Amino acid sequence: MRIEIRVAGFGGQGVIRAGLMLAMAAALYGGKKAVQTQSYGPESRGGACKSEVVISEEEIDYPKVIQPDVLILMSQYAYDVYIETVKPDGTVILDPDMIPSRKETSGIRIFEVPATKIAEKLGKTIVANVVMIGAFAALTNLIDADALKKSVLANVPKGTEEFNLKAFEEGYAYGKQLLGEGKP
Repeated sequence: MRIEIRVAGFGGQGVIRAGLMLAMAAALYGGKKAVQTQSYGPESRGGACKSEVVISEEEIDYPKVIQPDVLILMSQYAYDVYIETVKPDGTVILDPDMIPSRKETSGIRIFEVPATKIAEKLGKTIVANVVMIGAFAALTNLIDADALKKSVLANVPKGTEEFNLKAFEEGYAYGKQLLGEGKP
């Protein structure tokens, strides 16, 4: 088993932190092996960035994502660059408000999660990444939701834990709703 996840967007959206949360949840709280790599432009905010996570039950011999099973997209540029890299039958979770222009795709599952809008309603757009992590948990079942919550708590600034858990829960509920398992 080798699961590849790519999270992509722009600097300031918490893309790198989201990847760290996924890897930590799998490795520290989920009993799997995981590796996380990242790349970003020279800009501190606004430049392209991506975080890649490989999860396995075996030793990981190559730490880079070759063809993601799950692609989490948080910007138009990320969509344009990575949409064609997802595996056939793979899953794409995207923020439709951040990606207004899309091309015709087939053979992949696409879930639209308005993470930025949900985070905005909570009071701070900075938690859009955690909303996406919650949606990821609901939509993929690749990493246990409790492991992800523990990872979120370990990765957010002191004093923001409750707020970030609320963001996770909102994303999780939205993901369940997309699957027809939650309240409309």
